[in-house]
Amino acid sequence: MAIFIASLNSGSNGNCYYVGNGREAVLIDAGISPGETEKRLLQLGLSITTVKAIFISHEHIDHVKGLSGLANKFGLPVYITAGTLQKGPHLIRKLSRSFRANEPVEVGTLRVTPFTKRHDAADPHSFMISHGGANVGVFTDIGSACEQVIHYFGQCHAAFLEANYDDLLLESGSYPLPLKNRIRSDHGHLSNSQAL
Repeated sequence: MAIFIASLNSGSNGNCYYVGNGREAVLIDAGISPGETEKRLLQLGLSITTVKAIFISHEHIDHVKGLSGLANKFGLPVYITAGTLQKGPHLIRKLSRSFRANEPVEVGTLRVTPFTKRHDAADPHSFMISHGGANVGVFTDIGSACEQVIHYFGQCHAAFLEANYDDLLLESGSYPLPLKNRIRSDHGHLSNSQAL
């Protein structure tokens, strides 16, 4: 059975990624509204009814803005670390499930493997989703390519790899120096050249 992947949104206005096999799927992050999530899935010929769980990478608002509404509306379990939950979204406790780095979580026939990454958040993770011999990585908000990221990236057949800035444009841009330094730090974001 094929594996389907889609970026429903990526950027500072919200992040949400779909990985599924036609019968069951997971969302990585829920940074857009429930209505917008449903609409974008339908535009791609996908259904929210196939989504069986949501995995949260970290607590920043562009990754969790629509989480509580989406999880509550559809009764979806939310896989989130205790550190991220403490700093981030308010959830009904019955919807929260904990995960630990490098310990795969089975969602139907999908296997989701979380792993740590460098980013300025409480307990940031990225994910590799496996099905039928194929591995798909979701690598967002990475400050630098640490050993964990390199290890899992090397196992992927396809990946979402987020790059956030061009070095020269960032340097000459209007952002204040502290923000520039946060973006380009080892716990900030990948530049285009680092991603390459």
